[in-house]
Amino acid sequence: MGKVNTMAANDSQTAFEEIVITREFNAPRELVWKAWTEPERVKKWWGPEHFTAPNIKIDLKVRGKYIWAMRGPAGTQWDKLFYTAGVYKEIVPNEKLVITQYLSDENGNVIDPIGYNQSSDFPREMFITVLFEETGKDKTKLSIIYPPPVSKAQMEALVKSRMTEGWDTSLNKLAASLK
Repeated sequence: MGKVNTMAANDSQTAFEEIVITREFNAPRELVWKAWTEPERVKKWWGPEHFTAPNIKIDLKVRGKYIWAMRGPAGTQWDKLFYTAGVYKEIVPNEKLVITQYLSDENGNVIDPIGYNQSSDFPREMFITVLFEETGKDKTKLSIIYPPPVSKAQMEALVKSRMTEGWDTSLNKLAASLK
């Protein structure tokens, strides 16, 4: 299981911390990096449990775009393609990705989160930092860092979207794909 840090509060106001999702893998850092940057490898793990990733496009360069599609289980309300896309802002091979992330259409164009049954408070676009840290021989700590939500409504929208649960099961699939 990974670690998730989502929110801190005090008596006078609610202060939000960045959302940090971490997981340690029994795999070399270079392999975990490839699992994030090579389309055929991303297809093996992207999406929550029981989802598939039938179409992954990656233009791995600064200002390059990625478009990741996922589909839910047959016969459910999720049995259609859902797209997440973004732009690479910083790339440090085997160490760091800084990307934008947003819900998109099949061409990678931003769509209103309401189109994917999200709250109107769900962020239209987020900046994410993904860190790949070597923690021992053939061990890698992955950290996915989202900026602090800007409001309580946005925090609630992220919680309602089950973002952290989705990441948890996706990372379970990633761990299995690294074996």
